[in-house]
Amino acid sequence: MTHLQAGLSPETLEKAKVELKENPDTLHQDIQEVRDMIITRPDIGFLRTDDAFILRFLRARKFNHFEAFRLLAQYFEYRQQNLDMFKNLKATDPGIKQALKDGFPGVLSNLDRYGRKILVLFAANWDQSRYTFVDILRAILLSLEAMIEDPELQVNGFVLIIDWSNFTFKQASKLTPSMLRLAIEGLQDSFPARFGGIHFVNQPWYIHALYTVIRPFLKDKTRKRIFMHGNNLNSLHQLIVPEILPSELGGMLPPYDMGTWARTLLDHAYDEDTDYCPESYTLSVKDLEKDLSPKSMKRSQSVVEPGVLKRPEKGKSEEDNMQPLLSLD
Repeated sequence: MTHLQAGLSPETLEKAKVELKENPDTLHQDIQEVRDMIITRPDIGFLRTDDAFILRFLRARKFNHFEAFRLLAQYFEYRQQNLDMFKNLKATDPGIKQALKDGFPGVLSNLDRYGRKILVLFAANWDQSRYTFVDILRAILLSLEAMIEDPELQVNGFVLIIDWSNFTFKQASKLTPSMLRLAIEGLQDSFPARFGGIHFVNQPWYIHALYTVIRPFLKDKTRKRIFMHGNNLNSLHQLIVPEILPSELGGMLPPYDMGTWARTLLDHAYDEDTDYCPESYTLSVKDLEKDLSPKSMKRSQSVVEPGVLKRPEKGKSEEDNMQPLLSLD
């Protein structure tokens, strides 16, 4: 075992060896092979290339060097192309702070049977008058950045549960294809996390409609890990035992305190008042939609070709992309 594996339990070390093909004898060589590919993408600023950082990308792609580098390149390119999203990416940012305090995301204290961290989102908590969808995405990305520092989670991964109870048609109508694709690109294609399952519970019919729209942009592996439980919480409990779930999800624990994870990140700043207007956020929805047409969302791209995620030229598809997924008219 090398110093890079020092944070792993014996069980997780074995899991990394069997499932991820992680070999302590070749670990430094694996990392260097990924690092050597950086020269093929001079258009990207690789701001961090230390061993521990590259290792998380290898683990996320089961030590396939090429795929690990593809993910590393997309990680930095996503941030490079969405600079405003990553300005002031910290818990005290007003929009992020309000999203965190409303439980975006919630993080359960117990791991599941496979050692995965469980994230929960109670969709109806989204107060659209106080923060944007982009603020929620930024809060989730910030949270994942904090959690992925744990080598155990680099190997074991995460589970996401989204409870759509009381999420209104009006709230859903505010979502556009570009917003959802921005989230898919940031979480599925550009972040070194292993998601073992994404569970929808209590979803209304219009959430099924949203899923139909975004489904083409999901990788086959992602699609297979999305479970639509509806009101049948028993099917959720077959995969995640109720002993570790809050009562809102039919679990045996008390109701989830939405501020739990926010307090972890914010500490003493949790109770400080912050004035924030969603309209003041510099990455406007209009800009977001302008930059993300369907042409830019390729699910499989060569990492050695510069500019593979460049912004598309203006065109008719741009106008289509600015329409809400659901109309109240």
